[in-house]
Amino acid sequence: MKLEHVNEERFAKNLSRAIQIATISHEDEADTDWTKFKEFHDFLKEAYPKTFSTLDVEEVGRAGLILHWKGSNDTLDPIGFLAHQDVVPVAPGTEDDWTNPPFSGANDGTFIWGRGALDMKSHLLCIIEGIETLLEEGYTTTRDVYVCLDYNEEIVAGKDNGAKKIATLLNERGIHFDSILDEGGGSTDVHAKNILDAHITMVGIAEKGYADYEITVKGLGGHSSFPPKHTTLGQLSELITKIENHPFEAHFTTPVLAMFSTIGNHMSSPLGGLLKHPGVLKPVLKNVMGKNPFTAAMVRTSTAVTMASASPAPNVLPEAATCVINFRLLQGDTLASVKKHLEVLAKDYDATITLLKGKEASAVSPTDTRSFHTIEDIFADGNETSFTTPYLLTACTDSYHYECICENLYRFSPFSLPSELMHTPHSTNERFPVDQITPGVSFFMQYIRRMNV
Repeated sequence: MKLEHVNEERFAKNLSRAIQIATISHEDEADTDWTKFKEFHDFLKEAYPKTFSTLDVEEVGRAGLILHWKGSNDTLDPIGFLAHQDVVPVAPGTEDDWTNPPFSGANDGTFIWGRGALDMKSHLLCIIEGIETLLEEGYTTTRDVYVCLDYNEEIVAGKDNGAKKIATLLNERGIHFDSILDEGGGSTDVHAKNILDAHITMVGIAEKGYADYEITVKGLGGHSSFPPKHTTLGQLSELITKIENHPFEAHFTTPVLAMFSTIGNHMSSPLGGLLKHPGVLKPVLKNVMGKNPFTAAMVRTSTAVTMASASPAPNVLPEAATCVINFRLLQGDTLASVKKHLEVLAKDYDATITLLKGKEASAVSPTDTRSFHTIEDIFADGNETSFTTPYLLTACTDSYHYECICENLYRFSPFSLPSELMHTPHSTNERFPVDQITPGVSFFMQYIRRMNV
C-alpha cells in the first residue's frame, strides 16, 4: 500500500484525547454516563472542524451520529463506514495491572495506551482523519459518503441498539449502499519457508450469530443436613457436562472454504494444490481445526458456559439452579436449532430453556464487487507478494443491522498488528501502535478516492 501524507502528530494527540473520554456502554442504559458521549461529540467537532462544518451531521437515538458527505452524482449508490463510540468497562480490580492507566491515553512514542485504543477509537478516528485530510487537500466526492457512529455496539444483540436505529432510519429514507465497511480483519506478513511468503489482507465477508440461553433445573429445596443424592446444582452440573460433551457438528461455510482456496492459490508447496480445492480435505481439516479453540470456532457453533447460580446460602438446598450458555452461531445453525439442540440434551431433566437475547448469523457478502477489489488493489499497490482473502469473523459487529440497505458488507480494519496485541481489546494493556497511524489513515483516503473513480 502506498502511504499518504498524514498528520501523525494531530492523530496521536486526538487518539489520546479520545481514550480519555470514557464512553462506556452498559447493558442497563441507566448505568451509562451519557454526558461522556456528549463530551466525545464535542471533542470530535473541535478536533476535526472541516469535517463537521462540511458534512451534514445528524444525531440519532441516545448518542448516534450520521455524518453525510454529499457527492456530486446522485445516480451513484453511496459508500458507508461504520464505527462504534462505546468501549467496554475495565474489570474491577485490574486497574493496577495496566502499564499505563486504562483511560490515560498515554503515548510513549511506540504505543498509545488505553481502553478503546484498538476497539475501536483508532479505527473511528482513522476514518474521520482521512476525510479531514481529503477536505484540507480540496478533494470533493462524487459518491455520497456516510459515516455512521453508534453507541452501544459492545452490548451484543442489545434491545436499544444504536446501529439498528441508524440503519432503520436510512432504510426509511430509501437509501441503498454500494458497500459498507466495518471493523474486522487486518493484514499481516506471513513467512513460512517453502510454503508461503506473502502479505495477507483478511476481509470478513460474514460473521457468526450470537445467543445467550438460560437453563434452569428445578428440584426440591430444604435443609442441607439431609441432602438428596444430587441437588439441583448437581443435576445442572451433570447437564452442563453433557452439553459440553456434545458440541455442534462441524461444517464448512462459504467464507471458510473461500479463505482456504485463496490461500492455497498463493502457496508454493504441494499443500497449496490441495487447499485450492478444500472440499477434498474436509474430513482432515475438520479434525485438525477442531483441536484448537480458535480454528474450531471457524467450523462450528461454539458453546461457552459462562454464568451459574443456585442456593442463596451454604446450608440451603437450592430449589433451582441456573446457568447461562453463550453460543456463537455458524451459518447453517439458527437460534431455533440451538434451542432444539439443548432441548434434546435436557429431555431427562426438569429444565426450562430461555433465550435471553440473540441474533442470527449474518448473510455472506460477495467477493466479486468493486469494494472488495478496491481493498485488494490498495494493498497490492507496490507489493507483489500481497493478496486479499475473504474469511469468517467469529466475533460480532453491528454491520448485520445494515443488511436491509446493503448486500456488500465488509469487516476490515486497516492495521497490521503483532500477535501480542490481538488479545488486548476487552483486556488489560490495550494499546495502539503509533506506526499504524499513517497506514490506517492512508487506507481510508485511498478507498474513498478509488471508489469515486
